[in-house]
Amino acid sequence: MTKDEYNKCVRHFSDGLFRFVLSNLRNRELAEDIVQESFTKVWERRDQVPKEKAKSYLYTTAYHTMLDQIKRKDYAASVNDEAALLIHEQGSSIPYPDVQEILHKAIATLPKTQASAILLRDYEGYSYEEIGDILGLSESQVKVYIFRGRTALKNYLKSMDNLIDTEA
Repeated sequence: MTKDEYNKCVRHFSDGLFRFVLSNLRNRELAEDIVQESFTKVWERRDQVPKEKAKSYLYTTAYHTMLDQIKRKDYAASVNDEAALLIHEQGSSIPYPDVQEILHKAIATLPKTQASAILLRDYEGYSYEEIGDILGLSESQVKVYIFRGRTALKNYLKSMDNLIDTEA
């Protein structure tokens, strides 16, 4: 990969990669660090990464770096605690939270692999095969994770308690 191809890669993929990591971690600074680290790894391995595979390599690297960060900082516990707190206190100050907020709360309740698969498929538009490459799963496993995740989201969103403030 040449310097120009790398710069083009940064221009085309940085926003989507940042959205993906931020949607999973809900921590802007950590997401920025992971995106930066992912691009650094691509630059360091520019001789081994063909430009056609740069996007997949970036997302795979970011995903694995994100998992490493979660393990290292025990971030998973704090995300689950935050999600439980948000769900418990949901709508306490705003009687009608916006749809985006509700979706983020719903996604936060999913296991990481399901959430990542859904975000890659529905927000970033990846194919099942590409998601499998990024997450290290077979195509059929990806389909199962997405199906189960969507089912859980549907059940979460069906509950009126999750959509409106019942104390208002």
